[in-house]
Formats: sequence, C-alpha cells, structure tokens
Amino acid sequence: MPGEGVSPGEGRVAAEAVESVFREERGLLLASLVRRFGDLDLAEEVTSEAIEAALRHWPAEGVPARPGAWLLTTARRRAVDRLRRDQAYAARLAVLAADAERAEPAPAPDVSGSGPGFGSGFGSDELPDERLQLFFTCAHPALAAEDRTALTLRCLAGLTTPEVARAFLVPTATMAQRIVRAKKKIREARIPFRVPGPDELPERLPGVLQVVYSVFTEGYAASSGPRLQRLDLAEEAIRLARILHRLLPAERESAGLLALLLLVHARREARTGPEGEPVLLEDQDRGRWDRPMIEEGRALVVRALTGGPAGPYGVQAAIAALHDEATDVAATDWPQIVALYDVLRTLTPSPVVELNRAVAVAMRDGPGAGLALLDALAGEPRLRAYPPYAVARGDLLGRLGRDGEAAAAYREALELTVTEPERAALRRKLGE
Repeated sequence: MPGEGVSPGEGRVAAEAVESVFREERGLLLASLVRRFGDLDLAEEVTSEAIEAALRHWPAEGVPARPGAWLLTTARRRAVDRLRRDQAYAARLAVLAADAERAEPAPAPDVSGSGPGFGSGFGSDELPDERLQLFFTCAHPALAAEDRTALTLRCLAGLTTPEVARAFLVPTATMAQRIVRAKKKIREARIPFRVPGPDELPERLPGVLQVVYSVFTEGYAASSGPRLQRLDLAEEAIRLARILHRLLPAERESAGLLALLLLVHARREARTGPEGEPVLLEDQDRGRWDRPMIEEGRALVVRALTGGPAGPYGVQAAIAALHDEATDVAATDWPQIVALYDVLRTLTPSPVVELNRAVAVAMRDGPGAGLALLDALAGEPRLRAYPPYAVARGDLLGRLGRDGEAAAAYREALELTVTEPERAALRRKLGE
C-alpha cells in the first residue's frame, strides 16, 4: 500500500517541505486561483485542501520536483469539482465573469528582469505572478483600514486567523469578523481583482505601501503585550515588501519602503536588553547591527532617491541610513537628518514628524532648542496621548538639569504606555 514503510523522519521531511512551499507560494497560489475563479473564499478553501492532500501523498510518493505546480493543479481540480456540485457558486461566478468581461483590462505591470518563476515551486510559463493584483484587492480604499491590514496578513502573509488576531491582540472571533467583512465587501462591491492602470496607480499605491508599513510598525513596536518587538510580524512585513518591490521594480517608493524596513530591522538584536527592556539608539551596541541588511537597505535608498522627487518612504529610509552609517550618536550627521525632516514635513506633514524633527534639532543645536520646539507642539491633540512625546520632553528636561519637570514628563509617559518592557524602562528613569 502507498505510504507503508515510510519512516517518521521521511514524514517530517515531507511535512517541512509542504510548510516551506506553503509559506513561500501561498500568496502566489491564492492569487492565481482568485484570478481564475473570482472567489476569495473558494480559493482559500481549495488551497487548504491541496495542502492537506500534499501532507497525505508526499510522505508516500516523495516531494514532487515542482511542488508549487503540484499544489496548483490539485487546488484547481478541487475548485472545479466544487463548482460542478454547487450551482449557487456557479451562478455567482458567472456574474463575476461577466463583470470581468465588461471591465477594461489594465495594462500588465512591467516585471522585466525578475526572471522566470518568482517562487521556488512555480514556473512563469505555468503561473504568472498575480500577487500584485491581490495586493491591490486587499488594500482597496473601499475597505476599512483595519480590514485591509487583516486581509493582507491573512491572504498575502499566510497567517491564520488566530495568528492575525494575536498580532493585534484582539479575540479570534473579532478578527474573523473583520476578515469576513472585508471579503463580503469585495464580493458585494464587486471590487475588481486587477492592477490599477497607470492613471490610478499613483493614487492607489500609497494605500498598499501603508498596509505593509502598518504590519511592520506593529512588529517593530508592539502596541501592547509583554514584548517590545514582534520579530515574526516585522519579518512578514519585510517579506511582503520584497514581493511588492519585485513586482513593481520601477516604483521608487516601493524601493523606499523596503529600504526603510531593512535599515530599521537591522538594529533588532541591539534594541532590547537581556530582560527584554528597550535600549535607546544612543546606548545600542552597534556591533550587533545586521551589516549585510544595512548595505542592502543603503543600495535601495539610492534607487528610491534617484530619478525624480523623493517620496516619504525614500526620505525616511535616507534618515535611517544616516543613523546606521554613524559609528555612534555623536558622529551622526544631525544637520543632514534635520534637512531630511524638513523635506519630509512638506511631503507628509504631521505632529509625529515635527516631534522627530525636534529631537534631531536638539541633537544638532542643543536640548534647549529641541525643547522649545516640543513645547510649541503641546497643543497637538495627537501628541497628548502619544508616549514618545512625553519621553522626549523628559529626556531634554533632564539634560537641562530640570529634574522635577523631567520626572513629571516621565510619569505622564508611564500613564500612557501599555507594553511592560517600556513601562519598566520608564520606572527606572523615574528611579534615577
């Protein structure tokens, strides 16, 4: 019988192969199925069934030479079988097919230079990479912001619904409702599964980039919980940013986003101490920074800033690069960082940008100059509940010898801070 005599070790190898292919190819497989059958729920279900079939067959028959193509063929057959049995599905897909027929097709993105077969299991002659269409579907402006991020993590990062729920510290049932709501909106609003045309791309691309950036931000500094960083989530965001940059190589802001994530994530090992406590940039052991990642990010910054006006992600990446290039805080090119914040405040004006610029000015001109800028922001509603603002004031007040006022600022930050590692660090500051 097939499967007899398979050792536990061989079974583990097959299971690991399925997991590896699933991780790398899921978004590609899902995008192809949605494109063909027009239904995200159906695509997810038959993808899961194909994975289950692989777990049954591969231990006995061996891992196929092209595992991704095997999964695609299996999933397609399951989808066709289901549609034959389900007249309601068939009727709904007929409507979607008619919509697609009437829709004017958008020009295909230029992915020249990417080579055949983006993924490890598929060849370009079998399966065009349609993840870009799935990016724009998941990040459609008709969807609520929280739903866009949840759907991107579910469909493109391959996280399960409980994993997405844990990432944002909400009950699984709540996250399941968000994902169902997003899928229902796509279906009922007949949101097209396509890449926007050249006239739409400038308007739509920032939303896609923002979703990936939001995922990374939660991984870089968790909004609550026992850990400062969620490295798994940050790394998923980088993986998504890599895919997006590969699919849109001519878009400088996709290069800028990837550069920014790499340059910031390169410091991950030095950002926390032995007990998980946060370590400030000026106190980090820069020998623990990931130099290959920094070099990759710096090369992408050049690409992001060449060929036209800079975009916000490119400018932020340039700021991160200046931090990563410096041997220590004193050697950092603070005048250039202030100049870049001046550019950024014209591109994306916000109180947070002004806060970061004020800190850079303090490093360039002294704590008094920075504190004056921070005090000028005291009336900003968004900063009243933003712990880094109170922390920055506490730091500058302490440097000026105004210890009582510094302690009050740190107490304010402590009241606003949720994550335990940051609260512990603030308590130590107050103890000092």
